Amino acid sequence: MEFSRELRADVLAGDITVTFRLWTRPQVKTGNRYRIDMAQIEVDSIDLVPFASIDFDDLRDSGEADLESLRRRAAHAGSIQDDTLLYRIGFHVVR
Repeated sequence: MEFSRELRADVLAGDITVTFRLWTRPQVKTGNRYRIDMAQIEVDSIDLVPFASIDFDDLRDSGEADLESLRRRAAHAGSIQDDTLLYRIGFHVVR
């Protein structure tokens, strides 16, 4: 799983524990580990959620300041409307 360069340090520090992806199908599996730079993350959960349901806690845990910044970051894979379904992936760093 890839993260934007400006988010990687916070992912590796454990400050970011959620990511949202606009995928047609899941690209990761719960319980699997994925290399991020010199560390690994383990996927804890995968849920399909409408964009409009993303709350402040998820924004904070994803490292985004607001919904519009999350919309812009995730939109590289396509247009995101309020009813667009995104994969919410919870994870933790494996030390």
